[in-house]
Amino acid sequence: MATRFRSGPDDIALRNASAGRVQLGFQLARKAGKQVIRCILIALTIAAMGCAPKPTQLSPPPNIYLNGAEYPAEEIPEPLRSVDPKLFFVTNRRPAGNDEPKGVFGKQRSDSMFFGEATVKFDVTDWDTLLRRTTGEEHRNWTSLTIGDVKEVVHFLPIPLPVDRRGDTVEFQTGPLSAYQNQGRAFKQAVSRTLSSLRQDSVLLYIHGVNNTFDESLSTLANLWHFSGRKSLPLAFSWPAGNPGLFGYFRDSAAGDFSVFHFKELLRLLAEVPEVKRIDIVAHSHGSDVAMDGIRELVIQHRAAGLRPRRAMKTGTLILAAADLDVGVVRQRLATERVEEAFEQLNFYINPNDFALGLSAILTRTVRFGKLQREDLAPAEFESLLRESLVYFIRVENGDSSSSHAYFRRNPAVLSDIILALRTGAKPGSASRPLVDLGDGFWLLPSHYPGPRPLDEASRPSR
Repeated sequence: MATRFRSGPDDIALRNASAGRVQLGFQLARKAGKQVIRCILIALTIAAMGCAPKPTQLSPPPNIYLNGAEYPAEEIPEPLRSVDPKLFFVTNRRPAGNDEPKGVFGKQRSDSMFFGEATVKFDVTDWDTLLRRTTGEEHRNWTSLTIGDVKEVVHFLPIPLPVDRRGDTVEFQTGPLSAYQNQGRAFKQAVSRTLSSLRQDSVLLYIHGVNNTFDESLSTLANLWHFSGRKSLPLAFSWPAGNPGLFGYFRDSAAGDFSVFHFKELLRLLAEVPEVKRIDIVAHSHGSDVAMDGIRELVIQHRAAGLRPRRAMKTGTLILAAADLDVGVVRQRLATERVEEAFEQLNFYINPNDFALGLSAILTRTVRFGKLQREDLAPAEFESLLRESLVYFIRVENGDSSSSHAYFRRNPAVLSDIILALRTGAKPGSASRPLVDLGDGFWLLPSHYPGPRPLDEASRPSR
């Protein structure tokens, strides 16, 4: 007969302690597993934001020109009908060191702003060939864009300027302040001369996202400016991005925060140029964060001075593509301050299939603006974002390609709508921008836009 042993209190305690250790081990393993998964997702996010086709080539011809609309070549001033035009930049990148890839400005931060000009070379023999590739008459998969000579025009003093305390006030030292103001005047005079010589009165300002080099920011600007008809002064704000490695995205993001003051200074100086009548802004990914923080601060400043922000800032159309913005932060900081008052219209391009922003949302546990859907917000939250028909959420159809985060320069339909918004200032739903009204401020950008849907697609059931 088998002997049956009874467990005493000590035995029970021992077993409970052992089970507790096992359970704790499982909990730690699960927690470690989550951390590993989180790190993997971080790496994938960085890769996704950086592995999209680099903007060192001419984008595919936008649908607007394939569908029969004329590229406005005759409206382009003769000096701008060139395959190696001049673009302009303001950057707070430090000049590139020996350990960085070839380029004039690298990925490190500078306390100074640099204003300059650069040539961009379209890999074609002449203007007529470029026009044929612009409208799709000549088919070729690759037309490279190369940044040529880069010339520094104004080198600003480092910020912050030295100060002296006088009683209850802190004032900038007279000498450095005077020098900085002289540099600002030199910038404004250079912009004024350029606009006068080209008979232009508007500026197209582009702000890039993370993992972009100085050259890539200029080549993306070249695409936007060229396809929109070269009817403005093309200017890139190139902030310190392009840090490699697992934590490169976070270093780039911190550099974006560092760059807000310099971006705000750029907007202030541009608005003080008499020849500038309008500033249109295009920002991509984390560049949206840089742009909106600077714009918000200027809106507050001008409103406190009793000025109307849009008149004081001379801002026109704002385009945010794949905006890496926290929706809650947008409501709390931007909507609360009525930032839309500074623009004629705000266009948020949204791609529900944006892989990079999907991972960003998982990591931050917040909805990202460039992936926003109606069901992501409560009715009251959503209504607080819709103001006086100034804010438009434009959903991209079939945006699930390998360039799901870079669609604004690779998708012929999206590029077409950006062109129409910049060239005409028309609003969604107008004859000039025939987007499909989905209600509640959302508009659909079909893949065939702006033309009619092909018959073979019309016969398919909608998804």
